Amino acid sequence: MIKVNVNGGQLEQKEIDAYIDYGKKKYPDKNISQMDVTVDGDYVDLKYTFENVPFERIRRITGYLVGTLDRFNNAKRAEERDRVKHGI
Repeated sequence: MIKVNVNGGQLEQKEIDAYIDYGKKKYPDKNISQMDVTVDGDYVDLKYTFENVPFERIRRITGYLVGTLDRFNNAKRAEERDRVKHGI
C-alpha cells in the first residue's frame, strides 16, 4: 500500500493512480512506500519515497567472498576465528 500526500490542491483518484503507475514504471526495481504530489496550477511535482532494501554484509575471508560462515568447514572457521581483526 502506497501512502499518497497531495499538497496545494485536489486530484481525482484516477490521476493519483496514473502517477503511481508512472512511478512503478520509472523505478521498476524499487518498492514505492510513499508518494508526495505537490500541485502548482497545471503542473505537479512528484516525489517518491522507497522502501529500504535489505542489506547483507559480504566479507572477504581467506580469499572467498562470503555472507555467512555456515558453508565453511572446521579448518576455514578456525582460520577466520584466528584472524587479526582491525577496528575502523
